[in-house]
Amino acid sequence: MLTKRQRAATAGLLAAVAFAVTGCSSDSGGGSDGDKIEGAGSQENSSASPSASASAEKNAPTFAFPADIKVTVENDSTGDAAKDAVLRDVAHSARTRLEAFAKGDARTANMNRYFAASALTYWTERVASVKKDGLTVSGDYRFYGFEVTDIENGKTAAVRYCEDQSKGYSKEIKTQKVLHTNPSDQDYILYTLQASKDSAGDWQVQRQSWKKGDASCVQG
Repeated sequence: MLTKRQRAATAGLLAAVAFAVTGCSSDSGGGSDGDKIEGAGSQENSSASPSASASAEKNAPTFAFPADIKVTVENDSTGDAAKDAVLRDVAHSARTRLEAFAKGDARTANMNRYFAASALTYWTERVASVKKDGLTVSGDYRFYGFEVTDIENGKTAAVRYCEDQSKGYSKEIKTQKVLHTNPSDQDYILYTLQASKDSAGDWQVQRQSWKKGDASCVQG
């Protein structure tokens, strides 16, 4: 039987994967729910064994998900090389975030590669908290609607994208019980973020915010 603490954590776990557990700020840089950064398909089915997210991509990261997690990324080319590079790495960051919750570890090589500053600090704390509550993730997750809304000097960018969590669930680590919920518009989340290019040429998420149930993301 779930404790009171576990029930509270369960209610907010998917929101945590989407940037916060219930009652926490939605902006890892200090904003509030619904804040947006001004200005601001291919598919991958991941299994338990590591797989390259884009086999033709030089120095592409690999991701290892449990067999009960499926990841779909819809990220078409824009025809602009600079924007495509930003969106490629932001898509990697979306996978990275989910992988961290699945592993219960926010200090993976991928996290250190695609997150930095307040965003990395925030996720380190949230992943640890969810794991402490005895929970992880399960189900299908889809990322789509990727768009660069601004690039400044080729070094910073504002980006938005959507996530569909309607088939994603929390799961008890100890019992492996999947805690199913009824789908709703709140399962569709709009993310806005600021990314910066590091010395290695990777775009890292520095600051982020989100809005659940945003009309531009709701489907079905």
